[in-house]
Formats: sequence, structure tokens, C-alpha cells
Amino acid sequence: MLQSKVRTDDYIHKGKRQILLDEISNKGITDKAVLNAMMEVPRHFFLDPAFEVIAYENRAFPIGADQTISHPYTVAYQTHLLQIRKHDKVLEIGTGSAYQACVLAKMGARVFSIERQKKLYDYNNKFFYLKEFPEIKRFLGDGFKGLPGFAPFDKIIVTCGAPFIPEQLLEQLKPGGIMVVPVGEGEKQVMHRITRHADGFSEEVLDAFSFVPMLEGVQRK
Repeated sequence: MLQSKVRTDDYIHKGKRQILLDEISNKGITDKAVLNAMMEVPRHFFLDPAFEVIAYENRAFPIGADQTISHPYTVAYQTHLLQIRKHDKVLEIGTGSAYQACVLAKMGARVFSIERQKKLYDYNNKFFYLKEFPEIKRFLGDGFKGLPGFAPFDKIIVTCGAPFIPEQLLEQLKPGGIMVVPVGEGEKQVMHRITRHADGFSEEVLDAFSFVPMLEGVQRK
């Protein structure tokens, strides 16, 4: 569960973070901008204190409302695929713990993030660390619909397993923009990177991951 109480980030945490990022780099993610941003964001802030000792293991953890904070490698992988540039306008589907949003913001992106779980949305309203990121705008809503009133976006990232590629999200992508989305139902999804061109879209089908499912509507309880 997310915590509103301020916590510390000491040399022990930073040392564990560096070990984790060395592991991610050895797995093939060598984008310095991504790794530097993840080094600056204390992952243990996003987890219940009960998980603090193991917060820098490369694994997912529960955050409430049957949701998880993704594996750090998964966060690095998706972020690398987005090719973030400073001042990019990014739509995120699935705020969750807000860890991914903070990594994007550390890279200089302006983040518009949708969460369908009111329980998580409300927790983030009280989350002390998010006060450092005025460039993150959060919304309670249906991720399948995106945010047409704020479109178009330079980049779109979906942090849950979509049963299909939502047409409404593609429409909200700028020409030259990139969407990264895991697609598939069941235990595994396949990462897709879609680029919008003046005359259509191109698509890359990449590696398999495991995400919580992307669901329609808003869960208000």
C-alpha cells in the first residue's frame, strides 16, 4: 500500500539501487538517461515499509487494489522503447504506484497519467513524493479512452496488459509519436512498439512480459 509518510533515502538504499541498475544494464538496457532517472527515483518510497528491505530486488510487489508495481527491468524496458526527450508530452495508462510516471518525469517528460482504481488514485493524492513532480498530471478514468481533451501526445505508454491495441489511443498519438503497449490475454503479453507516420502506423513486436490486465471503466470502490 502506498505511504503518505515521508521516508529517508540513505546510502544503503542508493547502493542497493546501483546494484539493481547494474543488473538491468547487464540484461541489455544500457540507455544512460533511463538508468540515471531510475537511480534518482527511490523505489522503496512506492512500497509499504514491510517491503523496504527487498525493494531493490528485480521483482513486482503488490500495491493494493489487486495491482502491482512492475519489475524494475520492465520499467526500464518500456521507458527505453519510448525514446523520451525533454518536454515530451506523455500519456500513461495505469498510474498504479506512480513509479513509472516519476521515472518519466525525471527524464524531463510532461506526464498525463490515468488510473482506473479510485483506491490507488486517492492514495496518490496523499503520497508525499509526488509533490516533487508538478509535471505529473493525474486523472481518474478509463484508460481505453485516453485523454482526448489533452491530445495529441508525443508518447503513450500502457502499463497493463491490453487485450487489443485501443484505437482511441492510436488516434491520440502525434505523427512521429511512439506508443508502447503489452498486448495479449492470459499469463503473458507481448510488447508492441507502434510509431505513427504521416501515412499510417508501423509496428514492432518484441519480448514477452507479464502484466495485470487492462480493464475498461472506473473502479470506484
